[in-house]
Amino acid sequence: MKNKLIILSSCFLSLMLMFSCKENNKESDEETLEVTAQSDTDFRPAFHFTPEENWMNDPNGMFFLNGTYHLFFQYYPEGNTWGPMHWGHATSKDMIKWEEQPIALEPDEQGYIFSGSAVVDTENTSGFGDGETPPVIAMFTYHDPKGEEEGREDYQTQAIAYSLDEGKTFTKYEGNPVIENPGIRDFRDPKITRDNVHDQWIMVLSADDQTMFYTSQNLKDWELASEFGRGIGAHGGVWECPDFIQMKVEDSDEKKWVLIQSLNPGGYNGGSGTQYFVGDFDGKTFTLDESMQDLDEDHPYWLDFGKDNYAGVTWANIPEEDGRHLFIGWMSNWQYANEVPTETWRSAMTIARELKLTKTEDTYRVISSPVSELEDYKGEEFTKNNIEVEGETQIVASEEIDLANAVLSFEIENLKQQEYHFSLSNDGGDILKFGYDHKAEEFYIDRSNSGLTDFNENFGDKVSKAPRLSKTSNLKVKAIIDNMSIELFFDNGETVMTEIFFPEQPLSTFSAEGKNFSINNLKINQVKLN
Repeated sequence: MKNKLIILSSCFLSLMLMFSCKENNKESDEETLEVTAQSDTDFRPAFHFTPEENWMNDPNGMFFLNGTYHLFFQYYPEGNTWGPMHWGHATSKDMIKWEEQPIALEPDEQGYIFSGSAVVDTENTSGFGDGETPPVIAMFTYHDPKGEEEGREDYQTQAIAYSLDEGKTFTKYEGNPVIENPGIRDFRDPKITRDNVHDQWIMVLSADDQTMFYTSQNLKDWELASEFGRGIGAHGGVWECPDFIQMKVEDSDEKKWVLIQSLNPGGYNGGSGTQYFVGDFDGKTFTLDESMQDLDEDHPYWLDFGKDNYAGVTWANIPEEDGRHLFIGWMSNWQYANEVPTETWRSAMTIARELKLTKTEDTYRVISSPVSELEDYKGEEFTKNNIEVEGETQIVASEEIDLANAVLSFEIENLKQQEYHFSLSNDGGDILKFGYDHKAEEFYIDRSNSGLTDFNENFGDKVSKAPRLSKTSNLKVKAIIDNMSIELFFDNGETVMTEIFFPEQPLSTFSAEGKNFSINNLKINQVKLN
């Protein structure tokens, strides 16, 4: 593979501090150049979206129209580290198999195109429609690098663009910006939601340490309605990339509003993370539910406790007959995103997920699971039941089934006060560990010896941990493995952990370790896109 070395000018290096959903208190060296992987193609996921080449971060502008899911994303087409942001574009019929499209939005004299959202304006409230095709309205943050360089506070503003060809091309609105900056340095990432209850458009916007709520009737004229979040929840860094959706509580007629709010740094296991809040909305003000009052930094309300699910948002315009809340996130962390050992491409998205809102006693939880469409790509299957584990026990090896691209699930009944360890390994000695400590009621992922880890001091330095939120006596585990990532859904998605890793050979063995316990209903399915 032909190696690339991008020589960054001192001017560009200064701009590396201006991310959308960026790390504001950098925990890694900004000036680290490309790390060349031993074999770049070995790391590329088989069924998670990655750009064909160059840098990607936040998912943006996601909507569904005429049988197609649209995914836009922060993209730098000139290199494999963060640079002047564009909106890349990909489409899919099922959120699993993606086709990359031409760039949708490019920087102009007003600035870079930072994160945002898009909606299909089915009633043409914006007036941009032609009477035949409903316009797609994209809202994004203009980031003016010159303004920031000059030390101004108002270098980020909000703008819109419209498409009359189902998102293939966009025309920027001549009246931009539609929201001026009131003097807040981190003022970005607008996410539009249709509020049918109050017959209006809502937009949530990140503003340093809080979320601002705006309302509109036409997607062009916006009014600030309220603010939320100062002193509530985790605040280890800047709040970014919000989302706001109304969700029905499972097995009831109750509905609540859920604010999804990323922040960086300040995630549960360091660096980037995404928390959420549940409450009520009166058309202007979001009020936190009583069960979540007095939330502090150590709260348990995170969409994903792993280090590598950030800036995720939901798709707009999902048909009512479908009814799902569908979500995807950026599978990386600003601690090391610019330095991971891939060369041609950099960064992947998580698997698309369905979000549900549950209530146990007085506690609301957002749980998640892989979208059901993943089941359509089942390949070879391996099953085994009543596996006795005593000490270190090999469960399955590559000659039985390929573990590099697979969905693995199993159950453990009648948990004991002990630790349950699991590992994925290869003949080269790379080992990715995960498990559950029932005494501490805590899950973990340990990637410290999983392959290439020394490209950044924050990558393999600590074991990631997460609380067990379920109180059942049985444990269910589902792991989605795709070359360089593992997404763990514990207890039917009540606790989720996502992390990337870079083994120097494909993982080939699944093992378990503990004191006299049984693994039941083990199922491993390869994932095949072709």
